[in-house]
Amino acid sequence: MATPTAGEREFLDRMGLCFERFGGPRTMGRIYAWLTICDPPHQSLTEMAAALEASKASISTVVRQLQEAGMVERFPVADRQHHYRITPGGFTHVLRVQMAHARSALDAVELGLSVVDRDRDEQRERLEDVRDFFRFQAEETEALIERWQQFRTQNRQG
Repeated sequence: MATPTAGEREFLDRMGLCFERFGGPRTMGRIYAWLTICDPPHQSLTEMAAALEASKASISTVVRQLQEAGMVERFPVADRQHHYRITPGGFTHVLRVQMAHARSALDAVELGLSVVDRDRDEQRERLEDVRDFFRFQAEETEALIERWQQFRTQNRQG
């Protein structure tokens, strides 16, 4: 099993702190970072736990969260253990997952507007503000994905 070098451990720890600042657990950032640099680029829970010096149970919990976010996926291997890797398409896939969540939230807010009487102006105004935010987010996320794909294509060619 691969053991991270001192420099790699620093990278893993810094990414853990970055993810923590975004509201995720530090372990999430460390796992994601490990999957960006490990060889092979897919790892079992046991391999990740050993490399990151963390319990297999905590790795399993966080990998499940990363899967739900669309950041990692199960990778088929001829082994009894499940292996995981960074989801191909990277953050484009993550943005699409987030956009789907925003659309679900928009549906929920629309339901809220349908059940709140029209004479409850303050409540409706708050709901309309939330609705407008999620509409804006969905539209802008799609535009962001398109711009990102153009940027990435241009950067890879140059």
